[in-house]
Amino acid sequence: MSYVTVGQENGQNIELYFEDHGSGQPVVLIHGFPLNGHSWERQEAALLDSGYRVITYDRRGFGASSKPSSGYDYDTFTADLDALLRHLDVRDVVLVGFSMGSGEVTRYVAQYGTERVSKAVLIGPIPPFLLKTADNPDGVPQEVFDGIKDAIRQDRPKFLTSFFENFYNTDVHLGTRLSEEVLRMNWNVAARASGRATLACVDTWLTDFREDVARINIPTLIIHGDADRILPFDATAKRLPDLIAGSELVVIPEGPHNILWPFAEEVNQALLNFLRK
Repeated sequence: MSYVTVGQENGQNIELYFEDHGSGQPVVLIHGFPLNGHSWERQEAALLDSGYRVITYDRRGFGASSKPSSGYDYDTFTADLDALLRHLDVRDVVLVGFSMGSGEVTRYVAQYGTERVSKAVLIGPIPPFLLKTADNPDGVPQEVFDGIKDAIRQDRPKFLTSFFENFYNTDVHLGTRLSEEVLRMNWNVAARASGRATLACVDTWLTDFREDVARINIPTLIIHGDADRILPFDATAKRLPDLIAGSELVVIPEGPHNILWPFAEEVNQALLNFLRK
């Protein structure tokens, strides 16, 4: 198992677990909440078969990475990503982020530049700014996020069950594009995450990425399901083409928030088409 040290807590190393497979142009896949790097299973297979080097890792607090009590903010998440890229000394990287992972991609390009990165992909993105405010009237009200945090505090396992129902739109896709086994696998992965991290990450969803988005100056692909119940299309991806010059938007009809598994063929085709340009 491979790890990179990204800090310390009480004299103990904080380590990120990562996997690095294949050869060719490196593609770094950054997972969404509340899963881990293995959630890219169907994309990793397609990328490896197409001749790319695929790097996945578990965000701090999730998967096989360390579960510290702090560092659950996008500046720290992005510093963790930078530590991994420097550890592997990769260049000409394509950064691909799903959901929360799209925040790392956006902030990395804004803060660390493009010396190592040549392209960006935002899938089910959280940018530009999710919270409803006076200058962001199309956002989501604060009380929605307060309710999520209350549900996590009261009964995290029960919260995960309801969360995944909307994560995949199970009332529409369960039994066709999605199996009970995949749903159970996701729940098991999420239940093993740090309870503190699961709660703390909710506040990170309210990060204002508008200035970060304006600094993206590399080819960028945006992929989003038009039936997303977690990060509504109108509040997120629909706004990004006007904010990221030259970006491409691919909308997946009937796609839920997590389109990586139930709409893997559509996602993989859009991703490979973009990488080959």
